[in-house]
Amino acid sequence: MTVWSVIVPAFNESRRLPPYLDEIVGFFEGRGEPWECVVVDDGSTDGTADVARSVSARCAAVKARVLPPPNRGKGGAVRAGMLSAAGRFRLFTDADRATPIAELKRLEPVLLSGGDVVIGSRALPDPSVSVRSLPHRRRAGRLFNRLVAATELRGIADSQCGFKAFSARAAQNLFGALKTRGFGFDVELLLRAQAAGYRVVEVAVNWNDQSGSKVGVLKDGPRMMGQVLIAAGRIRFGR
Repeated sequence: MTVWSVIVPAFNESRRLPPYLDEIVGFFEGRGEPWECVVVDDGSTDGTADVARSVSARCAAVKARVLPPPNRGKGGAVRAGMLSAAGRFRLFTDADRATPIAELKRLEPVLLSGGDVVIGSRALPDPSVSVRSLPHRRRAGRLFNRLVAATELRGIADSQCGFKAFSARAAQNLFGALKTRGFGFDVELLLRAQAAGYRVVEVAVNWNDQSGSKVGVLKDGPRMMGQVLIAAGRIRFGR
């Protein structure tokens, strides 16, 4: 049985993806257990799918799933990967390697002890981790999380860190119901997890801001907040 499935959503990531895939392969090959990495190419135009296939040619555990254009959004890509995965545990992580794959060791104990949802956090104080981000992104993140708190998402310091893991059961339930296709999908996931009675555990992780981010504070911030409000209303009224 596949123990871990790692989902990597990718849109025009032909440059940043290869070193992270190499890191993922090295990490899991050293563990001696069945695993898979599903790269979901979300309508890229820069050869991202070819990069994933080249890694797959030398490591069968790496699989490329190509969504045809146009770009559907990060939420749609992660959803497609999670629902096609076979792992007992399932992680999604960003292609830019802002969070090294070895940080999985911080999340894993929660799932092994019977937990269903565990999320990486850049906001929890922990002297053993290092978080490096640009000042304007830190300010925008704090503001976004304050606004998200108004949707009744309880006890979450960092909803947007792109490093989240689930049991297979939770992944099927939560991603099967997910409607948000854009960057605001994380909040809908967490709201659904709380509504379903899952205990969401937040764990501090190392994180290093990378150049070339696909998320623009001014461009995507208002759109994300709109997605969050729509999702919150949908969940509250059972639609």
